[in-house]
Amino acid sequence: MTRMNRRTFAMTALAGASVTAACGNGIGGNGAATIDARVSQTLNHMYSKFPNTVDLEAKSAGMLVMPLVTEAGLGVGGAFGRGALLVDGVTVDYYSNARANFGLQIGAQQYAHVLFFMTQDALYNFRRSSGWAAGADLEYVVSDRGDSLAAETTTLTAPVLAVVFGRAGLRIGATLEGTKYTRIIP
Repeated sequence: MTRMNRRTFAMTALAGASVTAACGNGIGGNGAATIDARVSQTLNHMYSKFPNTVDLEAKSAGMLVMPLVTEAGLGVGGAFGRGALLVDGVTVDYYSNARANFGLQIGAQQYAHVLFFMTQDALYNFRRSSGWAAGADLEYVVSDRGDSLAAETTTLTAPVLAVVFGRAGLRIGATLEGTKYTRIIP
């Protein structure tokens, strides 16, 4: 191995180990009861911190709640989390979220996010796909900056809205990434 290849291997291994070991994010033996409890806590926190999300929930066809996503990287990185899809307030499926990224980055963070499916078609397409990648039809409406949800009327017509909150940790950089949601059996 050349010196550059060893360095690349070491950075990739460090990033992978960080994601795997970086807290209780659902890697390993978490069952449905654990995921359901985390989903409930996450929703209670979101509704209290961002009260306007109650209206989003009422208007949505369903929502995917990812209570804890852990992300880490050093050049090459990734993220992982588990959550539940709720329709009319009832859990109908469980999903994992996996992300790989590369670029100028260093650090680790954890956060929660909720995807609101604002149309029946968006929910149907999500549930019928073998793995759904977040893309152009996803609109972010809030992060931890600010005290209230700020969504414009054009945002509310998007088929899928994402609320990201509860960030902890430090991650700096610009990356190219893709996120995939896959149905799981906990």
